[in-house]
Amino acid sequence: MDGDTNRTRRTFLTGTGTLAVGALAGCLGGQGGPAGGNGSGETNGTGNESGEGENETAGGSETPYTVSMAPVGEVEFEAVPETFAAYEPGYADMAVALGRGDGLLSVGLKERYYTDVYDELDGVSVDTDSLTALVDNGIDREVFYELGADLHLMDPQWLVNNGSFGLEQSDIDAVADQVAPFFGNTIFRRTDEWHDYEYYTLYEAFGKVAEVFQEGERYEAFAAVHDAMLEEVEANLPGEDERPNALLTYAAADEPEEFSPYRVSGEGTNKKQFHDLGIDDALEGTGISGLSTTERGTIDYETMLEVDPDSILVRGHETKTEEEFRETVLAYMQQDSVASELTAVQEERVFRGGPIYAGPIHNLFLTERFAGLYYPDAFSGELFDRSEVSDVVTGTF
Repeated sequence: MDGDTNRTRRTFLTGTGTLAVGALAGCLGGQGGPAGGNGSGETNGTGNESGEGENETAGGSETPYTVSMAPVGEVEFEAVPETFAAYEPGYADMAVALGRGDGLLSVGLKERYYTDVYDELDGVSVDTDSLTALVDNGIDREVFYELGADLHLMDPQWLVNNGSFGLEQSDIDAVADQVAPFFGNTIFRRTDEWHDYEYYTLYEAFGKVAEVFQEGERYEAFAAVHDAMLEEVEANLPGEDERPNALLTYAAADEPEEFSPYRVSGEGTNKKQFHDLGIDDALEGTGISGLSTTERGTIDYETMLEVDPDSILVRGHETKTEEEFRETVLAYMQQDSVASELTAVQEERVFRGGPIYAGPIHNLFLTERFAGLYYPDAFSGELFDRSEVSDVVTGTF
């Protein structure tokens, strides 16, 4: 499944009777995704001029529809998928936002799917105990046969190009032909050399998933919440000369000595909240590259001190509260002879870095969280209405 068009036909099981679904007429605009813009690099709105339709004929049978996304190209669906397997929790979160969370069968790593944000949304939950953790169970061809999903909501090239998975293109082709198609694009980062095909922003990919699940109205309603929040953020951000830079890293230990660097300036979806909040990249011009499949370099406190960032973001601690993080990681840095010289440590601007994989629900909470941490004088309290999000997910909007 390279960049060429790959049409996959599969009859998805939809239970007894017929399934009436809303059909999006054509693409959602942009790069096959949502149209419009907000100045942050994200695009919003579906560009769906004809509105919702019915994806069934007068005789009651399903009408096939196609959705296109790199790298798999055009995929034809004979019915809306009821069950799906995901690797990136960001894609799982997209499906939850579209009211399709009950069909989720898997994620790559359960510990990287942070579902605690759903606790703040009435009627929204995911039974993570029932999910298959693909990495824990070994990602081979057999696990996809065992899952028996109607759709594999993941980038097949991510699976093929991670040597630890042991999958080859022939495995992907067999699963797509005998079980269900793959549909997804690795969007959480943009540093992998093998990813030589089109990338998508969070909301472009979200729009594609909405097309697959035929949930155009829910997508539009969710995008409206997102746009309203960004309008408030942009209206209250301090001037550019008052915005700090950040060194984004990964180090899961409570007493970290080495850190894997990310680039805040990168366009991966896990940096969206930092871009929207005007946070600059502390590594700009340093020659230090970000994490990728092949680049696994680390930096230490001496290198950090050469950069001396305004703030430090440390990933790998999302299960901690901000207070717990300060009492472990920050406290250790304050006692270290080199780390304690860092401006960010002295000014206590060392924060949890947020999840590696984030979907649209995650992103709302992350933007709110970092707005309060970085600009406490401008932002406090909630930046979006939880009930509006709950209504979208539960279908009562």
